[in-house]
Amino acid sequence: MSPEALETFRVVAPVVSTVGVAGMAGWVITTWLRIKNGYPLDGAWGQAVYPKTTSQEQERIKLLSQENAQLRAELGSVKDRLANVERIVTDSGYHLTHQIEALRMDKEPVQ
Repeated sequence: MSPEALETFRVVAPVVSTVGVAGMAGWVITTWLRIKNGYPLDGAWGQAVYPKTTSQEQERIKLLSQENAQLRAELGSVKDRLANVERIVTDSGYHLTHQIEALRMDKEPVQ
């Protein structure tokens, strides 16, 4: 092997190995994230391969979905109530009533 080819190999080899290791690490991380978040994996011919789930995990998913729906309904109710409270507080009649009550409290009783 000529010295020029050997020098080129010394320069190119670390770059090629770094790119290869980075590619494998990216593939491992992508696969881990897909499994963690329940996305299907790709098989050898491009078909979707879903991670296996047990009946216990499916039951837990069902319960969490139901709880999520209940919490969303409750959040909608709270938003409606908050909108009513904001409407009452920003109403001019509320300020007038509040000022009248403040004047009543400041007034001393007549004897």
